[in-house]
Amino acid sequence: MPSRRQEKFSRAVKKAVSYAIAEGLNDPRIEGFVSVTRVEMSADLRNADVYLSIFGGTESSQRKTFSALEHARSRIQAFVAGELNSKFCPVIHLKYDEAFKKILETMRILNEVKQPDAVDV
Repeated sequence: MPSRRQEKFSRAVKKAVSYAIAEGLNDPRIEGFVSVTRVEMSADLRNADVYLSIFGGTESSQRKTFSALEHARSRIQAFVAGELNSKFCPVIHLKYDEAFKKILETMRILNEVKQPDAVDV
């Protein structure tokens, strides 16, 4: 169970990373919509696991976008360091979050099951 301090810090990191990706990066390899889904902080606030979802485009363009974000990780971390009012900046670890895609796929399957097939009488 994360402490209140961890939660507050993770919200600040999430906001800063989201802004850095949306406004601070100018890389043509970044396509589609990139969303920071969650941030998990270590107990000592020195490491942050940042989970990203990428929407739009094909699987290969999403992989290329994530690769570009990994390449720009140090720039994102520098932006986060400038935004946080703290002695130190956590080390950012970017992770690809497929949970939202799985939820959408599950909802699509449930909608298919829910709708009855047309029956000829």
